[in-house]
Amino acid sequence: MFVKSPGGVLATAARVAAFRPLVDAATKGTEIDPNLLEGIVFLESAGYPDALAGPDAADAAGLTQILAQTGSSLLGMHIDLARSGRLTDAIRAAYSLGENGRAVRLQRERARIDDRFDPRKALAATVRYLQIAQRDLGGEDLEAEGLAVVSYHMGIGNLEDVLRDYNGDRPVPYTQLFFDTAPTRHAAAYQLLQGLGDDSSLYYWRVLAAEQIMAMYRSNRAALVRLNALETAADSDQDVLHPPGSTTVFSSPSALADAYATRELLQLPSDPAKLGLAYAPSIGSQARRLGQSPALYRGLRPAALDLLIELAARVHALSGSKAPLIVAQAVTDTSYERLLGAGSGYSTATTGYRFEIERTYGGEAQAIAFQSMLDQLQALDLIAWAREPTTIDVTVASDAGEAIVSGP
Repeated sequence: MFVKSPGGVLATAARVAAFRPLVDAATKGTEIDPNLLEGIVFLESAGYPDALAGPDAADAAGLTQILAQTGSSLLGMHIDLARSGRLTDAIRAAYSLGENGRAVRLQRERARIDDRFDPRKALAATVRYLQIAQRDLGGEDLEAEGLAVVSYHMGIGNLEDVLRDYNGDRPVPYTQLFFDTAPTRHAAAYQLLQGLGDDSSLYYWRVLAAEQIMAMYRSNRAALVRLNALETAADSDQDVLHPPGSTTVFSSPSALADAYATRELLQLPSDPAKLGLAYAPSIGSQARRLGQSPALYRGLRPAALDLLIELAARVHALSGSKAPLIVAQAVTDTSYERLLGAGSGYSTATTGYRFEIERTYGGEAQAIAFQSMLDQLQALDLIAWAREPTTIDVTVASDAGEAIVSGP
């Protein structure tokens, strides 16, 4: 959301905010939440009314990225596809020649013959789609709202198929559908939901995140600036869970030793195989250079250790694989990070809340189960994770242990 927003999240929010009067007009007198519609605009086009998903005019287009077929057949939009295609080619040619004024005139002409490029008409059509989806997926209640949003990305028919395999076509909150499907539970629904590609199953959470971004842009822009800095500082939102300066870091081997003594840190279990885990030789492999035992670096904060153990147990239950998850790194300290070539910058590894899992799995089932758990835990804001060439880096929220015990 933050890294991929064109020009950055603040620039995207500014573009999207300019369309808020049209968003309010499109939703007035309907049950559709204008904040939700605005979130869809943020996610679909980043506030660019002439956005086109591909080279073909039939591809998703406009402020809310509507497919030509969907617009014509379902939403009653006027779309002269042949002329739209020709105008799109002419617009690209004009921009390539530096004829920006001509390109703008052609864009206006295209908006007259292809409703998807008219922001007012595109927003109205999106409202119609959400209304149709709510009706088809279970009515105008909160349960249907989440399903309608998801269907905007994956299609009403595809989501109906998922619901049919889940519980015989009866509507449920999307939250239940997402968290209650797994390779071993409602497997057919899970496979459909995950098999649609393009991270369709995560679309609802991204729309909600876009809503939050727009709310912060209007009410607390300074906080959004700070959040943006944290979100873009690393490959994951690990610094959001543990902002620099807010969490104790371990600066030296002696600081680690003191933390073990006070149980601020706990040693990794001595019987990893019973927990579906294994420890790579890389853990603490540079410790001798500091005059320390590698065992000093085989520990985590209690919350991170609880989540690691729970993660391994759930991956095993979902996949049935006997292969362990291999822990490649646990806690480090600032001195150790320098040996690894990490420099003197902030690293969540020195907080004890991060561990790394090797990207070597006991088969496809285990890999799928692991990915499923990463998605679910991130949706609950219990972890942030990043995919590295040989490992998955997982940073754990400080309250994750409590959430595992009592529920989020």
